Amino acid sequence: MRLSRAGTMDPSALLEVVAMMRRLRGECGWKAAQTHRTLARHLLEETYETLEAIESDGPDRDDHLREELGDLLLQVLFHAAIAEQEGRFDLDDVAAGLATKLRHRNPHVFGDLVETDPVRINDAWEAAKATEKQRDDLWEGIPAALPALALAAKVLERHERAGIAAPAPVEQPDPATAVGEELLGCVERARSQGVDPEQALRDAVRRRRP
Repeated sequence: MRLSRAGTMDPSALLEVVAMMRRLRGECGWKAAQTHRTLARHLLEETYETLEAIESDGPDRDDHLREELGDLLLQVLFHAAIAEQEGRFDLDDVAAGLATKLRHRNPHVFGDLVETDPVRINDAWEAAKATEKQRDDLWEGIPAALPALALAAKVLERHERAGIAAPAPVEQPDPATAVGEELLGCVERARSQGVDPEQALRDAVRRRRP
């Protein structure tokens, strides 16, 4: 890790890759031709590769994760460079928006709230987020493309926070519908036990590998 004399992170490497991305957009034909939409699949692929690196347990796992985080950062830089070139926003705007969000959603660190309990800290985060978004639709902001287990967990969480009881499962003669209800019930049970169903299933599948 590059540290300055004051013991903080040296931003020179980050500034260097930002400058490199700007130059690549101007001088590399392939990169100049890309758009947010054409890069979407790469962002998804790099996200999953980063998840795989997180779950790896080999001797080089730190190097693997560091590399994949760099590839994921490249996607952020790429999208910001496209927007900057089009005069919409730049990486500084992205960072400034993130800083504002972090200050608002973490009053126990940047404000007057005194709290150490992780559950109540998360509740404060969600409350701050709700005041920002002012959503009327319970499903608004939930990406429909989420993996099914993660989607189910997110929807059930929204219902719980809104004080809306989940509808009771209905017996269905259709096998596919019945299995869907069973899976949703598993997600509800996992959430009641504080278990992330998506990660639990990923771990279970990994344990089946020879």
